[in-house]
Amino acid sequence: MKILALQTGSVRIKTAQVRGRGRGLQRRLSVLTDGNWTPWLPTYAWVVDHPDGVIVVDTGQGAHLLDAARSLHPYHRWEVAFRLEREEEIGPQLRALGIGARDVKHVVLTHLHVDHDGGLAHFPQTKILVSRGELATARGWKGRLRGYLPQRWPTWFDPVPLDLARDPYGPFSASTRLTAAGDVVAVATPGHTPNHVSVVVEDQGTTYFLAGDASYDQRLMLAGRIDGVSLDDDVAAATLRAISRFATTRRMVYLPTHDPESAERLADRICVADAVTSTIRVSSDG
Repeated sequence: MKILALQTGSVRIKTAQVRGRGRGLQRRLSVLTDGNWTPWLPTYAWVVDHPDGVIVVDTGQGAHLLDAARSLHPYHRWEVAFRLEREEEIGPQLRALGIGARDVKHVVLTHLHVDHDGGLAHFPQTKILVSRGELATARGWKGRLRGYLPQRWPTWFDPVPLDLARDPYGPFSASTRLTAAGDVVAVATPGHTPNHVSVVVEDQGTTYFLAGDASYDQRLMLAGRIDGVSLDDDVAAATLRAISRFATTRRMVYLPTHDPESAERLADRICVADAVTSTIRVSSDG
């Protein structure tokens, strides 16, 4: 089995979105009032080359996002910026690797924000899995008010609802096996969106945690610092604690979508425990 990180362009957002300030409504409103932007952050999609067939986790950005500055939605107009070339979309990158859309068994979407479903157009004949609750939240005009772009979905988009069973997987209360061997598992990681999921891949003694936007980087996960857009402070914080506990039970490589260090951690199999040990060592030497 092999996991590949495909960078589908870059995104800039407000710093208060990455690291929430305050609690509740104050925290969410701070994203709109923050004048500080992050550097350009990568937007990764993930390819799991599994014996059962290729699984794609999130589809990344699409070129249609470049007109976000003309959107009527205040968030898309003023609070986010995208950068990518058409060849950076997931479809051309998969073809360059010799993987056609027909070779992809499943697409799993951690959630339906625009930088995660932006490449849907490349998978018209692929089984697409989306949390049932996430799909309900994102549909229609209410979805548009919440910051989703359902009007940008392909006309054929009819995903299979991903219903997580009340089957604990480590500290996660709900999960669903996505492969016959049970080595690729969707787990509930609510917070960034109420029905956000992450995908866990177990391979040769190493666990890869494809985290979507459960946190924007590994340091924030370890610090338990929730983002600026999660609806429920306590739910989001509990998810980060669960991920952190999970990392103490195994060699786990943590791979959020927008962490600039994700691709390096994947390539070098740098697990969370290695990073924590290195941080402690540096602090001690200092």
